[in-house]
Amino acid sequence: MSDVEPFTDQLETAKAHMQQGDFGSAQTLLKLVLNEASDSQDGLYMLAVCERHLGNFDQAGLNLDHLLSLSPEYGRGFQEKAHLHRDRNDLAEALKAYQYATQLNPALLASWDFQVKILEGFGRLEEAQAARQQRQYFQSLPKHLLAVVNYMHEGKILKAEKICRQFMQHNPRHVEGMRLLAEIGKRFGVMTDAEFLLQSAVEFSPDNIQARLDYIDILRKQQKFETAHDNVKYLYDNQPNNPLFQSHYALDRMQAGEYEQAFELFDNVLEKIPNDPATLTSKGHALKTYGRQDEAIASYQAAYRAKPDHGDAYYALANLKTYKFSDDEISSMRKIESQTGLSHQNRIFLCFALAKALEDKEDYEGAFEFYERGNSLKTLQTRYKPEIMTKELQAQIEICTPDLFNADEARGHEAPDPIFIVGLPRAGSTLLEQILASHSQVDGTQELPNILSLAHRLRGRGTSTESSHYPANLHDLSAKQFEEFGRAYIEDTKYHRKGAPFFIDKMPNNFRHIGLISLILPQAKIIDARRHPMACCFSGFKQLFAEGQEFTYGLEEVGTYYRDYIGLMRHWDDVLPEKVLRVHYEDVVTDTEVQVRRLLEFCGLPFEKECLSFYETDRSVRTASSEQVRQPIYTSGLEQWRHFEPWLSPLKNALGQALTEYR
Repeated sequence: MSDVEPFTDQLETAKAHMQQGDFGSAQTLLKLVLNEASDSQDGLYMLAVCERHLGNFDQAGLNLDHLLSLSPEYGRGFQEKAHLHRDRNDLAEALKAYQYATQLNPALLASWDFQVKILEGFGRLEEAQAARQQRQYFQSLPKHLLAVVNYMHEGKILKAEKICRQFMQHNPRHVEGMRLLAEIGKRFGVMTDAEFLLQSAVEFSPDNIQARLDYIDILRKQQKFETAHDNVKYLYDNQPNNPLFQSHYALDRMQAGEYEQAFELFDNVLEKIPNDPATLTSKGHALKTYGRQDEAIASYQAAYRAKPDHGDAYYALANLKTYKFSDDEISSMRKIESQTGLSHQNRIFLCFALAKALEDKEDYEGAFEFYERGNSLKTLQTRYKPEIMTKELQAQIEICTPDLFNADEARGHEAPDPIFIVGLPRAGSTLLEQILASHSQVDGTQELPNILSLAHRLRGRGTSTESSHYPANLHDLSAKQFEEFGRAYIEDTKYHRKGAPFFIDKMPNNFRHIGLISLILPQAKIIDARRHPMACCFSGFKQLFAEGQEFTYGLEEVGTYYRDYIGLMRHWDDVLPEKVLRVHYEDVVTDTEVQVRRLLEFCGLPFEKECLSFYETDRSVRTASSEQVRQPIYTSGLEQWRHFEPWLSPLKNALGQALTEYR
């Protein structure tokens, strides 16, 4: 939801009536507001409260249903739903709603209070004590920070940031304040600032476990795994039998490629917490990445058996791409997805899983309905605006002109090590990576965030294209600065390498920054993985990404992004001729050896037959295509999108000329 609500004055007046107990006057005013702004989050919430206090329970429920359809992660709405169940004396449903409310917004003290009361009444004393401790922690926060937590979890990030910064000006070493400001920075994508805050928090309070866990999380998001390892090891060494720290250390060992140790740690956790669905799912991910698919499937299935509404496990099975759901599994997923009390995230997982299951059954209309539903639900969690992305890509075209690259003096770090594979997700980049990583002189890594992080630092604190320093400041940077940036990239990515002279960075979004890459690493190779626009875009629409790629959650959005990508790549071809090798997925599938030789020649590598039998290469693969690249190339996927063509007009319209000009 936006930080700015319509009819602010009227809402404040209604709130004043409610505080005085005059719910009738507030109700009348709120109905007038909602006649003009029917989707007002605050208006719907306050009207539901009024209706409940006036005894109009059914109407209160309808208002809450409308509110939660618009804002399915609005914790205060679920708290009010819980109050409604409580007033109807349905304490079991009230407890579920109070618990979910505090998952969404842990600063809701009333929800903690009523959890304690209901749990004690049910005789669940240990759970009541845990809820009481959570309540005590949030009650202990300074009132300004409690307000920050509330605003953050209600999507009012600008308000949260303003209050938090004001608080920190007077309390610069307050660890909880630093944690909250870091979380705000993370939500804005300002990872460097968030990292500095959390590093400082850990230094000020080494025994603050949550601060250290937050620090580990931000380090992992930036793929700074060495520093993350040091902090995970610190926790694990101090409490080696703590299942939480064992889980984190297992993830750390996965990242380091020490899978057997990771599996042992996961098993240790499961001995202490049998059938824990989160651990079973994480273990499944590790087994999948390591290529042990049958064991991964068994772990995912154990996770959903332990917790039938654990949507993550169902989606993990779907995301194997090669798994086929049974009729019983489909029936169970349908039943769970239809339940009103299901969490928003689990509903998203189940929609995408059901879509994949029905597609495999050749029920394409039913599959599309679930793909569309899952994407619509996902967009409620994103802040993506296609017009802003279009402006950002257009700025690269306008500013990265030929004179930027035609300087007299040499610039950048001369290391020839990196091979960048760019493009759109689901365009075949994992296939190209697997082919090249099968060569004895090339290390496969993963989607490295380093170039995106550098671009973000160069952008500064500007939140719009107009206020951003980047890419205009590329014209102002010195040759020494470009060399330092390139050298830092080589140093910071060493962790991911295994000793080969060349390595792959397959972050697809790096196509936005080919100008920057060319300036800091002039000897790097860049490969554009391209696929037919309908096949590529619809494959992206079908994919629920772990993070990022928010442009894929709408047919018009993904079509517009593809069209802008084609335009920017055409610009790079003009200003940096022969810098980028374009490889079409369809050509690799239909004429593999010719394209493999072409790839190797561009990278300056001798031919090795192992690159043709890439599917036999034993290495971990972390992307959605992990199981597909462990099989020989097949052509059946080239035209899969045509099964859904009757529903893809918005995508075709958004693509426009890119439909025919993508080659």
